[in-house]
Amino acid sequence: MCSQFVVLCRQLNLFSEAIVAIDGSKFKAVNNRDRNFTSAKMKRRMEQIEESIDRYLSQLDTADRQEPPVVQVKVDRLRDKISALKEEMQRLKELEVRMLKAPDKQISLTDADARSMATSGKCTGMVGYNVQTAVEAKHHLIVADEVTHVGHDRGQLSSVVSHK
Repeated sequence: MCSQFVVLCRQLNLFSEAIVAIDGSKFKAVNNRDRNFTSAKMKRRMEQIEESIDRYLSQLDTADRQEPPVVQVKVDRLRDKISALKEEMQRLKELEVRMLKAPDKQISLTDADARSMATSGKCTGMVGYNVQTAVEAKHHLIVADEVTHVGHDRGQLSSVVSHK
């Protein structure tokens, strides 16, 4: 679509020969960060689940030493929580298999093309896209674009300039 637009703009002589501005913009994907998985995120989440299960098992041990009428409600609630965590762990293990098969060892469940990218803030990132655009200065028309998953603009100039 963009290339057809550029051809039309050339036919209409809308592009000036003088200046083109190039910049990148980050676009957040529809995909929530919690529905994007990398090896590090997967490992961290599985560790959190294991810690929660251990904590609930410890609470079950404590409940065993309490009075029976009060204990049963608490025991049932803790068993339900443990069961839910075990199901979540199984789901994560299945996702991990899919993730490890992906070329970049990353999957996004809502927007399959979206990727976790480091951004300029310290220890921050986002799930989305980095769109590089070249804009003609006179009429402010986009003459080229390139979508990448790299969170910074360094080294992106050549991919946008190479568009004709």
